[in-house]
Amino acid sequence: MTTTIPGPDGRPRCRWCAAAPECFHYHDTEWGFPVDDDQRLFEKLCLEGFQSGLSWRTILAKRENFRAAFHGFDFHRVAGFSERDVERLLQDRGIVRHRGKIEAVIHNARQAQAMVEREGSLGAFFWRYEPDTDPTAAPQGVSSSAESLALSKDLKKLGWKFVGPTTVYAFMQAMGLVNDHAVECVSRGEVQEARRKFQRP
Repeated sequence: MTTTIPGPDGRPRCRWCAAAPECFHYHDTEWGFPVDDDQRLFEKLCLEGFQSGLSWRTILAKRENFRAAFHGFDFHRVAGFSERDVERLLQDRGIVRHRGKIEAVIHNARQAQAMVEREGSLGAFFWRYEPDTDPTAAPQGVSSSAESLALSKDLKKLGWKFVGPTTVYAFMQAMGLVNDHAVECVSRGEVQEARRKFQRP
């Protein structure tokens, strides 16, 4: 089976874009491009946690609702959420109403505050887990890696929740810690160049 499909412009994109038309824009402008902004890193890790057991299409369709519900994933604000906020969010039809995942976002926001206090930024911590070399597995051929296993283990030691190695690997793919675009994908070279120019935090 081919690893790409034609995009709206006829050029090849990663095959997972076939899930929904909105996936093309996300793929072309976000997925795999390196990120060091703490709020975006926190958002993505939270959304990957919400995706557990669901499709990314479902989460992407609800992303603006998630952003509204969690104040743009400003972890300093989310860290102050109370049980009343949990109950409010459980009534919000625009998001995934899963108590454990909602509580994990609030809990992880407090862990994020502690990490920034300790490390200087979330980016400084997460980018330590960038692989030293390009992965030997074919792009999108694995759902975890030695680095995602290590990151997951270390986050759990620090008290984070919903950060299993598969969830963390999806986070690493999306935030540009690895370039997992298909070899033939038009975005692979763009991401490679963005990673080359990227200043690691």
